[in-house]
Amino acid sequence: MAEVDPRQARIPSVMEDPSVQAIAKVYARAFLGAAADLGAEDEPLAELADFVRGVLEAFPEFAQLLFSPLVSRDDKLRMIDHVVAPRATELVTSFLRTLARHDRLDLLPVIVPVAQRLLDEKRGRRKVGLITARPLSDDARGRIAEAVQQRFGFTPVLETSTDPSLIAGIVLRIGDTVYDGSLRARLQQLRLRLRERGLHEVQSGRDRFGHPEGN
Repeated sequence: MAEVDPRQARIPSVMEDPSVQAIAKVYARAFLGAAADLGAEDEPLAELADFVRGVLEAFPEFAQLLFSPLVSRDDKLRMIDHVVAPRATELVTSFLRTLARHDRLDLLPVIVPVAQRLLDEKRGRRKVGLITARPLSDDARGRIAEAVQQRFGFTPVLETSTDPSLIAGIVLRIGDTVYDGSLRARLQQLRLRLRERGLHEVQSGRDRFGHPEGN
């Protein structure tokens, strides 16, 4: 039987916990508040995000030690002091120590995007998913961002991706709402209308033949 990675088994269950976003938001707000007290928010958050991507994701064995409930808090604090502290700012190091003392280090992959969303909302920005059939030029992205801002009243942070099956046009995702302006969607709508018209004509023909005049 293959050996189960405790980290891989633990993270999905943590992510799916209904209370995890609320807990992550508490820590995210605390981190952003401490960063604001120092006069900057973007740089500390970028450093914390780099730690998640550049260290925890790049070295899963180290992440496993930090996340594992089998490793004591003191051992985790020592790892933070020996590995992180000499290379990170005091704010990020102190935040990691706080998470370690409360057994919340495994929430780091959740805390970072929550903190980024809170910072974006504070500054009137929102993430907007933008899907196109082909990659867009910087000028085209700029025009779309300007149109979204004029339409919805916030500064969009575009997260772009491509899907050739769209054929042409764009798809926007804002929160839980999808605005599909692709050619594929229009063709699908046309197909449904033609199908409905065909069914209507067939039914009308049946009605005419089923009820001949004079009977």
